[in-house]
Amino acid sequence: MARADENLAFMLQYENVAWYEDGKVKILDRRIYPVRTEYVTCKTYQEVAQAITDMVTQSGGPYVAAGMGMALAAHNIKGKSEKEIRDHLDKAAYALSHARPTTSAHMVVIVDSCKKAAHAALKNGEAIDQAIFDHVLSINEKRYSNIYTLAQYLVDKFPDEGTIMTQCFAETIVGMMLKVAGERGKKIKVICPETRPYFQGARLTASVVCDQGYDVTVITDNMPGYVLEKKNVDVFTSAADVIAMDGHVVNKIGTFQIALAAWYRKIPYYCTGTPNVHHPTIDTVTIEERDPDFVLQAMGQKTTMKGVKGYYPAFDITPPQLVSGIVTTKGIFSPYDLNRHFKAEE
Repeated sequence: MARADENLAFMLQYENVAWYEDGKVKILDRRIYPVRTEYVTCKTYQEVAQAITDMVTQSGGPYVAAGMGMALAAHNIKGKSEKEIRDHLDKAAYALSHARPTTSAHMVVIVDSCKKAAHAALKNGEAIDQAIFDHVLSINEKRYSNIYTLAQYLVDKFPDEGTIMTQCFAETIVGMMLKVAGERGKKIKVICPETRPYFQGARLTASVVCDQGYDVTVITDNMPGYVLEKKNVDVFTSAADVIAMDGHVVNKIGTFQIALAAWYRKIPYYCTGTPNVHHPTIDTVTIEERDPDFVLQAMGQKTTMKGVKGYYPAFDITPPQLVSGIVTTKGIFSPYDLNRHFKAEE
């Protein structure tokens, strides 16, 4: 039976996102890929949580890593009493789901479902680590399949021969939108801002696009406003770390300024993802601020004089008036009417 990651780029294959096996979790280190293809190997759930915090993986990767971390936690508590197992999994669930604050609400859903799989396995006398692993794989398979459905709606907005600008690394949706475009015979070009300070656009998005055989160009983060017009960009698209129910989009820092420039140029901006009922308004979202020193370097090379300060908000907020539509598995919805997503039939 074909898996949903079939024909996607190397780094989107399940084993190269996060994988539990032989009492370890292996995570492709997206901080250095594709310059080097290396994996971070974790032997405890705490190490998995730290890897998530340290941006070893990002976009959809932390959700998979958290699930695999729960399987590892289950492995490391084998042979203990049921109470000890449950307590240990509770601690693991909290640590993994709160490794990054902005996405903790969704992460809680993932780890709680892993706990339910473990409790069912305990009741049936089954191996709890295997039960969690199988559960995480089923979640991944469903997520990839759902994103393939979502990509159908997004690609509807692409011309047959068009230019698309992205922001950051939208992970599976990048691979799926290209897969769908290929199935429809659309010849698109992709422009990727580099997305400092981790350079996800340059290293990750561009690698996936190139790996799947499409024309891709990387630009620096201060070029989008000019490039949107100069290169006749047809659509700006991104995923989101949070889509609040009031239509505000929280995504990689820089998304707002591209959306603003796209609005000025009358270029549509389509954001992909699921509105988050845990965030009824943007006021409920915590914008993560990371180590300011990290913006004072580029790929490990110091770029400023000693004494210069840095500031590193990881995300910004794009208001609904700049968003042409929120693309979900059920269609494309106005950012002002996201309740319709939950009322719509599949």
